[in-house]
Amino acid sequence: MGFPLFSAPIPMSRHPHPFRAEWAPSIPRELMAGAVATFALIPEVIAFSFVAGVDPAVGLFASFVISIVIAFAGGRPAMVSAAAGSVALVAAPLVHSHGVQYLFAAGVLAGLVQMLFGWLRLGTLMRYVSGSVRTGFVNALAILIFSAQMPHLVGANLATWAAVGAGLVIIYGLPRLTTVVPSPLVSIVVLTLAAQWLNLPLKTVADLGLLPDGLPSFGVPQVPLTWQTLQLIALPALAIAMVGLLESLMTASVVDELTDTPSAKNREATGLGLANVAASFFGGIAGCGMIGQTVSNVRYGGRGRLSTLFAGAFLLVLMVLLKPWVSKVPVAALVAVMVMVSASTFDWGSARALWRHPKLSSVVMLATVVVTVLTDNLAAGVAVGVLLSGVFFTFKVARLIAVQPAEEGGALVYRVSGQVFFASADMLVEAFDIRDIEGRPVRIDLTGTHFWDITAVNALDKVCQRLRKHGSAVEVVGMNAQTRALVSRLDLAIE
Repeated sequence: MGFPLFSAPIPMSRHPHPFRAEWAPSIPRELMAGAVATFALIPEVIAFSFVAGVDPAVGLFASFVISIVIAFAGGRPAMVSAAAGSVALVAAPLVHSHGVQYLFAAGVLAGLVQMLFGWLRLGTLMRYVSGSVRTGFVNALAILIFSAQMPHLVGANLATWAAVGAGLVIIYGLPRLTTVVPSPLVSIVVLTLAAQWLNLPLKTVADLGLLPDGLPSFGVPQVPLTWQTLQLIALPALAIAMVGLLESLMTASVVDELTDTPSAKNREATGLGLANVAASFFGGIAGCGMIGQTVSNVRYGGRGRLSTLFAGAFLLVLMVLLKPWVSKVPVAALVAVMVMVSASTFDWGSARALWRHPKLSSVVMLATVVVTVLTDNLAAGVAVGVLLSGVFFTFKVARLIAVQPAEEGGALVYRVSGQVFFASADMLVEAFDIRDIEGRPVRIDLTGTHFWDITAVNALDKVCQRLRKHGSAVEVVGMNAQTRALVSRLDLAIE
C-alpha cells in the first residue's frame, strides 16, 4: 500500500502501560500526526458539506464531535472519523427534499442502527469481505481522493500549479533531511507564509465557504415526532448507517494491516453509532471513518487514541479560535497534502501483480474499483465486489464435486467427493445416468462429501427415487452426522 514517508521509530518502553499503549505511545508524534490529519480534513469536509447541501459549519461541527466521541468509544485507535463524502451522497436527497432538520433526525436513527449492529456483534461480517475487495476499496478511494483535487487544479493559474509542485517537493523532500516535524505541516506553513509575503493569486480556505463563528450547541432535531416522519427518514437513515459501517469497518481493516495490530470491529460499530447520535444533536451531519485522513495520521506516527482526539479538538481550534489565520491557508497547500495521501493510499503492488494474481481475484478487485469510481459510491463498489467474490467462490467450490463409478461384486458403487450445496446439486443428479445402470443394485458412498443445505439433500433424494423407480436397489453409506440430521429433519427416505 505504498511506502511510508515518515518511518522514524516511535519511542516506547519495552513494556508500556496499557493506557499509554492505547492512547499515546508517543505524545509528540500523536499530536503532530493528528494535526496533519486535521489539515487533510478541512478541504474534504467543506466539499462534502456542499455535496450534502448543508453549510460548511454542519460538516465541520460534525467532524469535531465525531472525532472526540470516537476517540473514546471507537474500537480502532489512530483511526480518524468525520463527515464523509459517501454519507453526504446518501444524505443529499433528504436534505434537498425536506431540509437539514430531517437530516439530523436521520443521523440519530442511523446512529441507533449502528449501535444495534455493534451490540449484535455483526462486525464479524467483515470476515466475509475478501482481500481482493479490500484492495479494490483502497485503490478506488485513492483514485477518488485524487480526483477530488481536480476541480482545484483544472483551469487554475500558474501560481496554483507552482504552489502544488512546491508543496509536493517539501512533502517528499524534507523527510530526507529530518523527520522531527511532519513534512505536510511544514509545507502548509511555508506555502501560507510565501503566499502572504509574495501576495500570490491563490485561492484560500476562506474562498471554500463560510467557516463557523462559534462553538456547536446542543439541540434536538426540529421535526414532528410522528409516524410519517419515521417513514420519511427510515430508508435514508438505514442507507447512512450501512454506508458508514461499511466504510468505517473497511478503514479499520486497512489500519489493522498498516499497524499489524487488531481492532474491535463491534466496538467500532457501536462507537460510530454513538458518535453519529452525538453529532446530530450538535447540528452536524452523520459521518464515518475517513481512510485518506486515517492513512495520513498513521503514516506520520499516529498509533493511539490521542491522535484521533487531537484531530477533532485541533479542528475546532483552527475553525473558531484561529479562523483568521486558517482562512489564509492556500487551497493549493491542502491539495498537495491530499495528493500525497492519495499516492500513499494506493496499493501500487496490486497493480504490478495484476497479471500474476488469479484472474478471478483480479476481476473482483478491478470491478470494485471501476464501480466505485463510476458511481462515486464506496458502498456500491464494495457490494459489487462482495457479490462477485461470492459468485466466483461458489463457482469454484461447485466444480470440486466428483462422482466416481466403479463395479464391485455385481453392484455399481458411486463414490461422491467434494461439497454438495445448491450450486453443485444438479451436478450430483446428472452424474447418475439411468441408461447405464439398467436396474442394477447401486451403492452410493458419501464418505468423502458433505451436504450443506436442503437443495443438496433433496438432490440426493431425487437420485434415490429415480434409481428405485427404474428397478435398482439403492444403498446409501458413509453419511456424516450433520448430513444425516438434515435428512432426518426433512423426513426423507434416503437410507
